[in-house]
Amino acid sequence: MRIVFAGTPEFAALHLQALLSNGHHEIVAVYTQPDRPAGRGKKLTASPVKSLAQTHGLPVLQPRSLKDVAQQKILLDLNADIMVVVAYGLLLPKTILETPKLGCINVHGSLLPRWRGAAPIQRAIEAGDKETGVTIMQMNEGLDTGEMLLKAHCPITEQDTAGSLHDKLAKIGPPALLKTLLALEEGTAVAEKQDDEQSNYAPKISKDEALLDWNQPAQSLALKVRAFNPFPVTYTTFGEAGMAQAERLRIWRAEVGPGSKEVLPGTILEADNHGICINTADGGLVVTELQLPGKKRLPVVELLKSRSELFTPGTLLGQQLTTQRAKSQ
Repeated sequence: MRIVFAGTPEFAALHLQALLSNGHHEIVAVYTQPDRPAGRGKKLTASPVKSLAQTHGLPVLQPRSLKDVAQQKILLDLNADIMVVVAYGLLLPKTILETPKLGCINVHGSLLPRWRGAAPIQRAIEAGDKETGVTIMQMNEGLDTGEMLLKAHCPITEQDTAGSLHDKLAKIGPPALLKTLLALEEGTAVAEKQDDEQSNYAPKISKDEALLDWNQPAQSLALKVRAFNPFPVTYTTFGEAGMAQAERLRIWRAEVGPGSKEVLPGTILEADNHGICINTADGGLVVTELQLPGKKRLPVVELLKSRSELFTPGTLLGQQLTTQRAKSQ
């Protein structure tokens, strides 16, 4: 089949590579997001999909929108059998969806209809789901509401972070895509409607969400730590009440531990080689990997060798930001 591929991040590039390695289909064009500033120098940087496409000499298109009639004409002239969309990042108007002979299919990182939206991997972990996967669906005008063509399942372990789960899905997605394309080519694909009542919305992760609220249950906080690793990384604040600005303490790994009803949530209960136990609403959160401002992330056992004074039992974390908010209101 003549395929137009649309995607942007590394997750999408792995699916494009699978199509190229398979060699059964012809990639007639690749759509990806415009180059973005990246790094400290804010230099314009190509997406992983663009870099891969250029390596293989594929035509690359980077429109800022597909609503323009001229852009829609370009796609029409490609005479594609199908458009494969993987984490592209642009809304596809109805005209685009209907242009390829077999329409557009999408590789989505959840077992639809469980998590629709931009951050299904993170939201699945945050919600405590035990399983997720990849769904290949026929795209329509709704938000991840199209009919499902194939599902590939993947367990979520208690050690999984958004990063590790992303990598697992990136392994099972490409074979699922190739299998779906073969079924479409042979006319054996069976489309299944989604049950809208079973759907949940997975909104894009914001940096503001990364601040841990110690008044929440320990299990909820532990799940958030995993879901926000490696981005944007959960954090708390520390510092004396008189400081002009609170310091951020980034929390990379943590697990549930014992707490205390005698002290406020956010209070450090213990700090030893097993971790730093911080009191929460219903137990303790034992932090095992931390990052001080401007420093590398370190296991707690290493950090305590040089900065143990910051984590004395009885120290209250998170209070400085609360003070600042009270002053600004």
